[in-house]
Amino acid sequence: MRLGKVIGTVVSSTKAKGYESRIILVIQPLDANKKPVGTSFLAIDAVQAGVDDLVLTIEEGNSARQILKDDEAVTVKSVVAAIVDEISR
Repeated sequence: MRLGKVIGTVVSSTKAKGYESRIILVIQPLDANKKPVGTSFLAIDAVQAGVDDLVLTIEEGNSARQILKDDEAVTVKSVVAAIVDEISR
């Protein structure tokens, strides 16, 4: 799992088969101190996250298919699996 912040959404007039009903979000990876690290990436939303939400993403195909509840899902690299309410140490 990877911590990140939703920084945008992808708007598309045409999507490949299997993506038609999916929302695609732009995620900025964060470290444990909520500081940006690395390059932003795209993830399919499975939890109704929105811009500025702190989220956990999964970047593994089989787990993504299980979260999306779609064994025949198109190839998915990243999925937003949770909205983070709080981080404590």
